[in-house]
Amino acid sequence: MHSRLYKPTLIWLQGVTCNGNTHSFLNLPYLPQLLERFEVLYHPLLPCTQSLAEIARCKRGCNVLVFEGAFDPEMERAGTTLKQLVGHYAGEAGHIIAAGSCASFGGIFKASAPERNSGLAFSGEHPDGPLRGRVGKVINLSGCPVHPEWLGYALMSIADGRPVAVDDLGRPTALYRHMAHDGCLRNEYFEWKVDVEQFGRKEGCLFYEHGCRGPLTHASCNRTLWNGVSSKMRVGTPCFGCTEPDFPRRNLFETKTNMSIPEEVPVGVSKRAYLTMTGIAKSFKIKRLEERLIDDD
Repeated sequence: MHSRLYKPTLIWLQGVTCNGNTHSFLNLPYLPQLLERFEVLYHPLLPCTQSLAEIARCKRGCNVLVFEGAFDPEMERAGTTLKQLVGHYAGEAGHIIAAGSCASFGGIFKASAPERNSGLAFSGEHPDGPLRGRVGKVINLSGCPVHPEWLGYALMSIADGRPVAVDDLGRPTALYRHMAHDGCLRNEYFEWKVDVEQFGRKEGCLFYEHGCRGPLTHASCNRTLWNGVSSKMRVGTPCFGCTEPDFPRRNLFETKTNMSIPEEVPVGVSKRAYLTMTGIAKSFKIKRLEERLIDDD
């Protein structure tokens, strides 16, 4: 456990990015208190002690490197390639965080230019990128964007000197052990196979026809709510599975089916067991679950 007087130095670099992870991080409720635990050498938006031009000279190191966006080795920041920047600072840093799905697995920018872009240590689910030989050292905080509380958890753990256990894809197990399905307010509809009639409705499950990936996605969005109040499923939008290495997929609002049966079933459930349970559940008619919770039409 580190003394609270210890302040690790932190550098936040950006690759090919939409800035979404930075903007998400700005919504962390305890951001000022978190930043007090670090000496921020460089961040593109937050107060810091060095300019991008100074960082690009690669004259010093840092304790923590946060990287946002997909990695493109030929992309330049202040005249220095990302290959040089990541090679230098990752070699010096004791902790490396890939913030968001693009930095973790390549994300949408890998999908648009797979010949150039990757994550720091993975391309999809396969080890790749400039740090592919250091999978255990890179903390992947996937998500499009990363949940600010997840980034806060990782950084605060580093500041306190607490180890962050990760899964085979480098994601913290404390954050990605559960499925996005856990904590979903629609779980009763899922259990009784009652589908939602239209997007935005509070009643019904989005898994069967509307593309929801909650039972297939490792994330804690319904346990640690966005802005402390909501999640995609709570507002009537399907989970897009953005924390998984195969994100993005096509037809995000549509469930692929075969003979009216979802092609993919919940993680850990055999298709035979799923079909058996579905048959039993559909043999019952639960009138309460077919009614509006609030009749506001």
